[in-house]
Amino acid sequence: MIPRYSRPEMAKIWDPENRMRIWFEIEAHACDALAQLGVIPKSAAKNIWKKGKWELARIDEIEKETRHDVLAFLTNLAEYIGPDARFVHQGMTSSDVLDTALAVQLKQAAELLLKDIDGVLAALKKRVEENLDVLTIGRSHGIHAEPTSFGLKLATHYAAFARAKKRLQIAHDDIATCAISGPVGTFATIDPRVETHVAKKLGLSVEPISTQIIPRDRHAMFFATLGVIASSIENLAIEVRHLQRSEVREAEEPFAKGQKGSSAMPHKRNPVLAENLTGLARIVRASVTPALENVALWHERDISHSAVERVFGPDATIALDFALTRLTGLIDGMVIYRERIEENLNSLGGLHFSQRVLLALTQAGVSREDSYRIVQSNAMAVWADLQKGKSASFVDRLKTDKTIREHVKPKDLAACFDVKFYIRHARTIWKRVLKEG
Repeated sequence: MIPRYSRPEMAKIWDPENRMRIWFEIEAHACDALAQLGVIPKSAAKNIWKKGKWELARIDEIEKETRHDVLAFLTNLAEYIGPDARFVHQGMTSSDVLDTALAVQLKQAAELLLKDIDGVLAALKKRVEENLDVLTIGRSHGIHAEPTSFGLKLATHYAAFARAKKRLQIAHDDIATCAISGPVGTFATIDPRVETHVAKKLGLSVEPISTQIIPRDRHAMFFATLGVIASSIENLAIEVRHLQRSEVREAEEPFAKGQKGSSAMPHKRNPVLAENLTGLARIVRASVTPALENVALWHERDISHSAVERVFGPDATIALDFALTRLTGLIDGMVIYRERIEENLNSLGGLHFSQRVLLALTQAGVSREDSYRIVQSNAMAVWADLQKGKSASFVDRLKTDKTIREHVKPKDLAACFDVKFYIRHARTIWKRVLKEG
């Protein structure tokens, strides 16, 4: 991932130096276990920890000849350790190092992403509670539907990220497995107790059966989880982008002092953060299909998955880390224009009360079909007036309808237009969301 979208803490996880450090720890912990089992001298295991060093440039130089990164690493390690290096990688295969190291890196990445989600949840919770009583128009198909609470709009996204946190915790636990089982995963050349020791030291669980590699359904589930989180990010970003449109203007992402919206048009205040989040979400989701395709490998192993993971492992986690952090900042700094929200709510002359009038007629004994026809005919007349630029009031028109006057008392009709009716359960819903989260 390019530096523009990389945060240092996540980028460090994928830095070659961190990868080599994990490789060394896997080898050194394995040597400790082998020493305890009497397979290698205890002095050798201590010496490996003491003298174990590596140099990235030297590893790259050796790899040009060996064309094998793990062998290049081991060769460079031996240059520092000396004769005891013959005990390093005893009975192991490259996948024992590569797959276990990848598990550590993905575990580290998931732990950082979980913190990121906590940041999003905290920001959303604050904005929900600030706006739970703020009435706004709800939209379906982009068209005015019925009133809702602006806080409930955001609570929907809070619930999504609460679910995301649970899913990511499961994915974190599922991916954090260790495989030190030797060629084709039979433990023929290395004792299973070595794997148990290494797993404990690295904070991993033991892979029950590794066939030389850790099964890639684990990785597929991990990256699919990241893809769903990315979609939840985009879902919120799309909401902000729509609310910020000039015709709507109900909310706006933060616009910093000195910020420029356009190189040509000084008046522009574009939703660049939200649009950027949409793009980053695409990058993360792009890793899902390759991860699924990596599940199907030849026999006990092949390396068709390897290059794919080396690319999208860092890219997907770095992009998601950046996106979640950016989303937190957007939520914290989002400007909500309550006057404009109220203006839009009232802009269609009260058409959003149509269902309540419909129900009032049915309660008064009119068939649902007739009730729907009566209410719709009046609503369409109001629509027509609004399209012509005329001021129009749905309730005033209904008062002139003979059938409605016959069946619905004036006070009951007026009650149908109580806007607070629509958010009377807002706090109940929010409590349910918090309880579930």
